[in-house]
Amino acid sequence: MDKKAVDASSEEKIDWGGRGAEEEEEEEDVWKIKTLPKNVHAGLPNPLSDPVKCSLIKGDYLYFHYGCDGQDDRGWGCGYRTVQTMASWLCQNWSSPKNQNRPAPSLTEVQRALVAMGDKPGSLVGSREWIGTFEASLVLDYFYDVPCKLVHVRGGGAELEQVAVEELHRHFEGHASPVMMGGDRDNSSKGVLGVCTGEEGSYLLVVDPHYYGGQLEAAELQRRGWVAWKRVSSLDQSSFYNLCMPQTAKRGM
Repeated sequence: MDKKAVDASSEEKIDWGGRGAEEEEEEEDVWKIKTLPKNVHAGLPNPLSDPVKCSLIKGDYLYFHYGCDGQDDRGWGCGYRTVQTMASWLCQNWSSPKNQNRPAPSLTEVQRALVAMGDKPGSLVGSREWIGTFEASLVLDYFYDVPCKLVHVRGGGAELEQVAVEELHRHFEGHASPVMMGGDRDNSSKGVLGVCTGEEGSYLLVVDPHYYGGQLEAAELQRRGWVAWKRVSSLDQSSFYNLCMPQTAKRGM
């Protein structure tokens, strides 16, 4: 949640490694290896039959959502899960000396990184405090040495349709990496994997981290709306939105 102004059936195992706190060791042993769905937007029909312009993510990623590692983070962990989805893309598509194919960090690793950088107090570790796009930019740079562009959209139909849509088209055409989106009234973090524009408006390809439950195939996630094209006009018109856009054009692609 944000507080601040391809193969559809593919899956992959994640080694979560150490999570630091001694009280987590038992849980970690159980959830050290977890299978996650890959490229969950694959096969999803285009929202427009005759679009003026469509720009999409390129490269593989994993879908992270509430509880996917055994930790019940419902109500507070959506920002962390979106960061993990973005990190999984960077792991597979972005090359830097600091990266070295590092898997997505655990929730505790994200919290410890924010404390190490001085952005948060030590009490963050083990807490249920939300993170947003600003924290996401710090975490992705910390673990993957990738700069992020932060875009503030004041809200309302015109701002979303013009500023956000144009920024997203430029991003996917130039960088092709997943984007994190969140706001104030609409404070539910969401991943954005594409944008499609027609004569009567635009749609965002949204991967929603709020799903909680057992593993589902991509087609079922799409059927239930956890991965879907969302009309821009359906977003909260009274909310501001922030976008976190990893700048990956110069290296890695």
